[in-house]
Amino acid sequence: MKTRDMAKKGLYVGTGAGLVLFVLAGLLPGSLIGGVIGLKVITAVTGAPLGGAILSRILLAVSMLMGIMASAAACIMGPGLIGWSIGYLIDSVKVEVATEQEAAKKA
Repeated sequence: MKTRDMAKKGLYVGTGAGLVLFVLAGLLPGSLIGGVIGLKVITAVTGAPLGGAILSRILLAVSMLMGIMASAAACIMGPGLIGWSIGYLIDSVKVEVATEQEAAKKA
């Protein structure tokens, strides 16, 4: 029977490492890049970087949040996928070795 316990453990370890990576190195750059993109969009739409209107401030806040979300997705999902892949490979090797041992016992 094939079980994928190591794949789950690898996913958890990779996701935890990605979360730490996001907190240490992704939160501020994501906010900065999102803010710069937001300022470019606001300048293109209204003509002024930040006027007194509330709409421009809302657009800037939304763009900063989108930058943080994109950074979080990259920082958390990347190492999580790598950890899952390594765990899946380890599980595959375990299943293959167990299958060979069972075949040797039957022979």
